[in-house]
Amino acid sequence: MKTKAILLSITASTLFAVSCNAQSSNNRQNKQEPPTVDEIFEQMDKDEDGKLSKKEIKGPLKNNFAKIDTDEDGFLSKEEVEKAPKPKGRK
Repeated sequence: MKTKAILLSITASTLFAVSCNAQSSNNRQNKQEPPTVDEIFEQMDKDEDGKLSKKEIKGPLKNNFAKIDTDEDGFLSKEEVEKAPKPKGRK
């Protein structure tokens, strides 16, 4: 009888630990990290010329294109995107 109680306690503790670990892992996955500059260019640079035109971009980059395009050449370079202000997350 005592062995069954110990085995039951160990099993319950293990299940609880696994459940907590899975929930913690799920929470990290739900909090998306912003894409890196390389990921942005990989997704948006359709003509693969190493710079982004206003036609290629969307979202906060497009909304703030004039502010981000500091050399005013009509394109966003990786350096300009790296220096761009980061968008505020959703509440």
